[in-house]
Amino acid sequence: MRHLIVPEDISASEIEAIFAVSQDLQAKYNAGRRDALLPGRVLALVFEKPSLRTRVSFQAAMVHLGGSSVFLGEDTGFAGSRESIADFGRVLSQYVDAIVCRTKSHDTLVSLAAASSVPVINGLSDYCHPCQALADIYTLRSHVGRVAGRTLTFVGDGNNVARSLAILCGQLGMRFVLASPKDYRFDALFRAHVQQILPNAEIVETTDPIAAVEGAAVVYTDVWASMGQEQERAKRMAAFASFQVNETLMKRCPDAIFMHCLPARRGEEVTDAVIDGPQSVVVEEAANRMHVQKGLLAWLLAR
Repeated sequence: MRHLIVPEDISASEIEAIFAVSQDLQAKYNAGRRDALLPGRVLALVFEKPSLRTRVSFQAAMVHLGGSSVFLGEDTGFAGSRESIADFGRVLSQYVDAIVCRTKSHDTLVSLAAASSVPVINGLSDYCHPCQALADIYTLRSHVGRVAGRTLTFVGDGNNVARSLAILCGQLGMRFVLASPKDYRFDALFRAHVQQILPNAEIVETTDPIAAVEGAAVVYTDVWASMGQEQERAKRMAAFASFQVNETLMKRCPDAIFMHCLPARRGEEVTDAVIDGPQSVVVEEAANRMHVQKGLLAWLLAR
């Protein structure tokens, strides 16, 4: 049994295996065929936070694979409000074949996985978002082919999505650049962790977004204040004012594609002209959440 709690839970070769299954299933889907690889299987979706892409993409994925899903919101008493996380995980594991958890605290996710006897998949935590990062790299591959040696530039906060992308880039031989104000870079613990598990990873941090995008294959951004950071919004708006991804910045890398995990705050971290422009692949990127998660579920449960 395997969990996907952090990106490094799967190796580079396993990422390639998941992508191969995803690509096969996507090709069949585009041809009007949906292989029922997981008939009768049930996926639990345990969500503490709002969601469009993560929830619907996993639910649709299970239907396409011949299974079903059960959505569990805060009313089920998750995260210790009604019973312990350990009891919740042990009992839920008796009913379902896998669990996707979208939680406010990464520690909650770790505790759930420790108690569960079925695979647990991180659907987002405050620490990382591995499913998003997998779909992002899968999308990039469809545009550039081999990703090793390419540069992914993330303009914005060193947040959960940025951490996940940095790990995957390190695993797959990509260069990762974070353009961010000094106070919003990766913390020392994360940098030490990357150095320990991926000593050859090329991760660059800079306060200069213009220099950061030079030669990039993809320019990526995210909201400046994520869920749970609303009280910091004014401070973050001021700190990130010069880190907007706009037409002027994208002209520095005309061959790059633009990505955003969505939802976006248009006019803040990105302009309409960029997110709706010819370099943007945000809709394709969102669609690939479903395809990659189908590959992940099949890889986890159909073996």
